[in-house]
Amino acid sequence: MSYRTRSVRRVARKTKRNLVVTLFIISFLLYATLNWILPTLIGGIGFITGFLKHPIKQESISENPTLAPPVFNIPYEATNSSPIDIKGYATANSKVELFLDDSLKDTIEVSKDGSFVFKNVELFLGINNIYGKTIDEKDKESLPSKTIRLIFDSEKPRLEISEPEDGKAVTGDRKVKISGQTDTDSEIYINGTRIIVSSDGKFSSDQSLNDGDNYFTIKAQDKALNYVEIARRINFQP
Repeated sequence: MSYRTRSVRRVARKTKRNLVVTLFIISFLLYATLNWILPTLIGGIGFITGFLKHPIKQESISENPTLAPPVFNIPYEATNSSPIDIKGYATANSKVELFLDDSLKDTIEVSKDGSFVFKNVELFLGINNIYGKTIDEKDKESLPSKTIRLIFDSEKPRLEISEPEDGKAVTGDRKVKISGQTDTDSEIYINGTRIIVSSDGKFSSDQSLNDGDNYFTIKAQDKALNYVEIARRINFQP
């Protein structure tokens, strides 16, 4: 038998063995896919689907309706400063949560006399809705307190003086008319005396004059105590 014939036979036997091994591997992979991989994949998909349809529910803090909510002491409805301190009263030795526009800002301990103070509470420009809840020793919370509507406004009010012009000379009648316009929610003071402001923000007042120079300070002040002042000098000669 020639060398060439033996080589051909060896190649044929090796090819046959490789074919058998390949068929075995394919059969094993097919068996594993049908019996292990595919069921595991289907189960995983089912678990994820169930989780999305039925999310885990978080237990909420239990309420104690008999627990008195806190009482906040904010003696003004508007302010021109931030941060501010917020004082109040609640059940002694409990805790108080402070909420600003439904967002929890801070939690503090209530003193033995029932008082508490939230220090340096940052406000938002505009309207701030403030309320709180009391937390007892069992971590049960009260119903929400009364919501306080607090305005934070740092902008000065508008003030326009229509008459008189500064330095005006007056003769004859010992009076001068001071008039102008401001914001509808602002107050007007002339030399410390409050003047009536109409619904459209206009004001007018007759002021008495003394001989010589007369000085008037017109002040516009809003609810947040922002203010602006304009001075006028009027000279009267009889």
